[in-house]
Amino acid sequence: MTLIQALLSELDREAERTTRALEQVPAGQDGFKPHEKSMAFGYLAHLVATIPSWVAMMINQDSLDLNPPGGSGYRMPEHQTSADLLAAHQKAVDDAKAALHKTSEAHLFTTWKLLVAGNTVAEGSRYEMIRDSINHLAHHRGQMTVYLRLMGAKVPALYGPSADDKRF
Repeated sequence: MTLIQALLSELDREAERTTRALEQVPAGQDGFKPHEKSMAFGYLAHLVATIPSWVAMMINQDSLDLNPPGGSGYRMPEHQTSADLLAAHQKAVDDAKAALHKTSEAHLFTTWKLLVAGNTVAEGSRYEMIRDSINHLAHHRGQMTVYLRLMGAKVPALYGPSADDKRF
């Protein structure tokens, strides 16, 4: 198995788990926060849905500045339904897979940077950064399942059964 095949396989497995979580997103809970310091549920759900798009970005761009001069202009869509989040997730996964199919293993070992206001805050090979992003997805998806439980929604089986979903 090549490195690219391994990343594609992992992406497929994580995409299926993320889909299960996004299917449980309840309507009208975008502003829910379990604590005043927590991020809002709508932002978290959108983040979980779109993290796979980072793979394509890391392959196709040499860096990302989260606070570029003049601002990024990005605004997160508001009041997304579970169906909207699932569609955004599928597009992000499809874009990631397309980028992985078009890249080379040599390219995955070239440097990628994350910047804030022109200052490098993280730097490593594209491969390392992609792996960190997949881990980041698992972390925030886990956070999302805690929110789901607190809101009374079902928690899907992800790496094994949950109290609401007995599949393994």
